[in-house]
Amino acid sequence: MAAASPDSDCGPAESSEANSKWLDAHYDPMANIHTFSSCLALADLHGDGEYKLVVGDLGPREQQPRLKVLKGPMVLTESPLPALPAAAVTFLMGQHEPRTPALALASGPCVYVYKNLRPYFKFSLPPLPANPLEQDLWNQSKEDRIDPPTLKEMLEGIREKAEVPLSVQSLRFLQLEPSEMEAFVSQHKSKVIKRQTVITTMATLKKNLADEGAVSCLVLGTESKEILVLDPEAFTVLTKMNLPSIPAFLDITGQFDVEFLLAAACRDGNIYVLSKDSKRPKYCIELSAQPVGLVRVHKILVVGSTQDSLHGFTHKGKKLWTVPMPAAILTMNLLEQRSRGLQAVMVGLSNGEVRVYRDKALLNIIRAPDAVTSLCFGRYGREDNTLVMTTKGGGLLIKILKRTAVFVEAGGDAGPPPAQSLKLSVPRKTRLYVDQTLRERESATAMHRTFQTDLYLLRLRTARAYVQALESSLSPVSATAREPLKLHAVVQGLGPTFKLTLHLQNTSAARPIVGLLVCFVYSEALYALPRAFFKLPLLVPGLLYPVETLVEGLSDKGVSDIIKVLVLREGQGAPLLSAHINMPVSEGLAST
Repeated sequence: MAAASPDSDCGPAESSEANSKWLDAHYDPMANIHTFSSCLALADLHGDGEYKLVVGDLGPREQQPRLKVLKGPMVLTESPLPALPAAAVTFLMGQHEPRTPALALASGPCVYVYKNLRPYFKFSLPPLPANPLEQDLWNQSKEDRIDPPTLKEMLEGIREKAEVPLSVQSLRFLQLEPSEMEAFVSQHKSKVIKRQTVITTMATLKKNLADEGAVSCLVLGTESKEILVLDPEAFTVLTKMNLPSIPAFLDITGQFDVEFLLAAACRDGNIYVLSKDSKRPKYCIELSAQPVGLVRVHKILVVGSTQDSLHGFTHKGKKLWTVPMPAAILTMNLLEQRSRGLQAVMVGLSNGEVRVYRDKALLNIIRAPDAVTSLCFGRYGREDNTLVMTTKGGGLLIKILKRTAVFVEAGGDAGPPPAQSLKLSVPRKTRLYVDQTLRERESATAMHRTFQTDLYLLRLRTARAYVQALESSLSPVSATAREPLKLHAVVQGLGPTFKLTLHLQNTSAARPIVGLLVCFVYSEALYALPRAFFKLPLLVPGLLYPVETLVEGLSDKGVSDIIKVLVLREGQGAPLLSAHINMPVSEGLAST
């Protein structure tokens, strides 16, 4: 596979060809490949040293799903599939020569195994026990003891209440129109009820050696919340594990005959960790959102979530770090550069970026012409470090990592900050400190009770003061969320005539307020106002509305009083908010 020249139009570069760590080998926007990362695999299928790309194509636009094998940028073989592919992996079945890997493709309830790109074996999931009530209803229908409408009504009752789901035959029957039911019953009433599950995810597990060329077992996750481990030669079920939910992603490390850890990201938003001897999950990692990818980098489980963030966990569930993403995560996969001992996680985002992270440190950003939906890194052709990407529109991108490329962390040093290693100047413990520590240790319960009592008294006094302010309408801010108002009053002048200005503001986000009234309550023996009651205009959110009026002082004895301002709603007696204005005496300067 030859790399493209720097000035060729093989897709967008990271910045420029000289500064990029990748060579653009191939870009075909019309490749018509629609798949996920779980359905991509790189392997030497013929044992000739030429690695091929295996693609489980979903077949969009009502096309039939297909298995495609690519050599370089060209499609080598193509064959139809009976159902949508769930995963594709390559593995060694035995030690006999020639040691060419086999290809396993999970589709529906079956695993199709190919050797030398020829069908070799088909493994079907064992059938599940059928619902006995459902079986009895179909037996009665076979003996013409119930009619199709009654059969439909009773099957619907079973579907709503029974713990065992209905079979595909019954579910199809419930979807039919009344005119089609009788023909369907006549055709299927003699058939035995079968309930079949399907494969949701698939991975490989080394049998007894950790070498790269060791024999591997197939590990299947099913819709019936089970994990099955298959023998690589006889394709029998070696062990079965149960999960609380349906697995969507699997990651396995270790060997089956020795010890292994299996992490399953499930549809209930949790990650369950199982070991060799556990039939049930050993640890549970609870996520705040649904997982969209699961990759193990060394001993850290890296999980992408629908909250546009990347999380790092230990296998016991301890969260190590979280990295927010600039866009939604579409796919994830492992980048392993064996020559430099580098392991990192690749994250494909909806904005067309592919980001490479080692722990929470960003190593590299690749910009694609379209959103990347699948990623695969490894040996392709005769190049060791090749990145294969497919886009949302069906395009195929192939990039080769330069031999001189070195990933450098962008955005700070890894690990603890340098200030953490500085030794603190801690003073020596005095006799008073030791005595105080002993007293606190002996009287911890009494001190805690005293603190709780004082805290409850403080909360009680605060609540009483708040209720009193609400009942007496002393707050200049509205206490109701439906009428968010704010009031501020200012008095200006030396007397005997003062200028009173009310500043009203609607503090809601987008809703205007209409139908408000202003009322002044005052002593008529001391003050006179032109209007003691008037209507406010429409209050637009965010604007400050000044309302001015004159106040004339009638007393010549230097007596002042309080003028109370009430803001009311038409037709309601209780004020929305109020303010008490301390009027200045006529001889002095007015105060706010």
